[in-house]
Amino acid sequence: MLSETFYLIRSKIDGQYLVARPRATDPDKPPDPGFLLMFREYADALSYLNTHGSGVADRFAVETIPGTQLNSLLKRWGFTGVGVVQDPLLPQIQFLQQE
Repeated sequence: MLSETFYLIRSKIDGQYLVARPRATDPDKPPDPGFLLMFREYADALSYLNTHGSGVADRFAVETIPGTQLNSLLKRWGFTGVGVVQDPLLPQIQFLQQE
């Protein structure tokens, strides 16, 4: 995973990354930081964005990150783990939690 390149979707407005968050079990607790959504191909990230966010796609950009920088990004933003999008159209996502 460290030698791969990944593609992330990031807001042009506030710089936040696209994440998947588990449903809140306690509304009084702060929201979970979530799982950073990652794509293995640039075209998959664009496809996901155009399929599931066609009305707001112009507000997002696809960002490239080498696998070697992934761990520091997860720590810096406090994400629970990553969600590797296997199929951007359905979507099918493999969630991996950080230890």
